[in-house]
Amino acid sequence: MTSDKFCTMISRSKPGPGDGGNTGSWRVLRPVIDLEACIPVKMNKNACFNCWLYCPDSVVSKTIPPMIDYDYCKGCGICAEECPAGAIAMVDEATHTVEEK
Repeated sequence: MTSDKFCTMISRSKPGPGDGGNTGSWRVLRPVIDLEACIPVKMNKNACFNCWLYCPDSVVSKTIPPMIDYDYCKGCGICAEECPAGAIAMVDEATHTVEEK
């Protein structure tokens, strides 16, 4: 057997605007919570919160009702996939922007 030397790689980069910054502009789909179907809202107690637990960007609040910080939400849709009640729908960002105006 031969002894192979492996290169140890490390990152010396600094966080930039897209690394943990305001990344909501990347979003194509926006998660919208149907509060009538949301389990914590219906039960009025801390139950479920799968959206909060599985959100990779930690933009869903663990409050009743849950709120999404759209400035940082990338629109990955994991919250909608993990919601057992189907209370989160992914809506086209362009359509939602027109409705706001």
